[in-house]
Amino acid sequence: MGFFDFFNRGLKKTREKLAMDIDSCANKLGADTLEDLEEILIMSDISVSTASKICSELGARMKRKNIDATELRKELKEIIVEMLSPDVSLDLSGNPTVIMVVGVNGVGKTTTIGKLTHHLMSEGKSVIIGAADTFRAAASEQLTVWAERNNCKIVKHNEGADPGAVVFDTIAAGQARGADVVICDTAGRLHNKKHLMDELLKMDRIINKAAPDSVKEVLLVLDATTGQNGLSQAKLFAESCAITGIVLTKLDGTAKGGIVISIKEQLGLPIKFVGVGEQIDDLKPFSAEDYAQALLFGEDNR
Repeated sequence: MGFFDFFNRGLKKTREKLAMDIDSCANKLGADTLEDLEEILIMSDISVSTASKICSELGARMKRKNIDATELRKELKEIIVEMLSPDVSLDLSGNPTVIMVVGVNGVGKTTTIGKLTHHLMSEGKSVIIGAADTFRAAASEQLTVWAERNNCKIVKHNEGADPGAVVFDTIAAGQARGADVVICDTAGRLHNKKHLMDELLKMDRIINKAAPDSVKEVLLVLDATTGQNGLSQAKLFAESCAITGIVLTKLDGTAKGGIVISIKEQLGLPIKFVGVGEQIDDLKPFSAEDYAQALLFGEDNR
């Protein structure tokens, strides 16, 4: 399945509602069009401030270009692509690249690590996984299943062990084996619990000490179905650790896929991967062009 087909499938629920409402709005262009459109965008989980910026830019274009009803979605697509660009991929230039995966409970961190490992190994990268979520019962066992599916090494300690020690040992194993990428799981942080956030900072310091010359990525996993709550999570995590990118999961399970735009516009954090479905290859690098096309048009006008 190509990248566009992937987004097209995942955004089907959002597109069906959004495109219909936009076309209905466009067919009665008038003084209230932008206000109506702003409300439509908000209902797709684009935040109020982001929807306002989109409509402000659209209003300026309507004055300059005399846009008619048939061109409204096309102009919206161009605005959204500009907001989401440029696409930012993982930095895999490290020796190794160390990826720390963070997020609250239930967003799909373990599954994301398994799928990300598959994606990287399919590109010829060698990967070692560290099961540093030592607090949740069976967390390391679940990650072990994914490691076995991907035929890659996993480093784990007993339940309740120091997560920092797991991170340190995983990096050491990666360096000894010449791995391209080390991926470290973390416990599902309750983002309002300071001591748990402090644990993330400790793990970050261990990475800097154990692999000072490595490239570090901190990926925040968000569940698309949580909508604006996901945006709140992202803001709080960004205050506690140096997030380098977002992985958005369960995009196919919501009719509010517009949250992608708000995250990028409000936080300046790139969406690096999107997950749709439960299969091992259902995690793809993000493309602003494909996302906007799938959000507003689907297969039409490609």
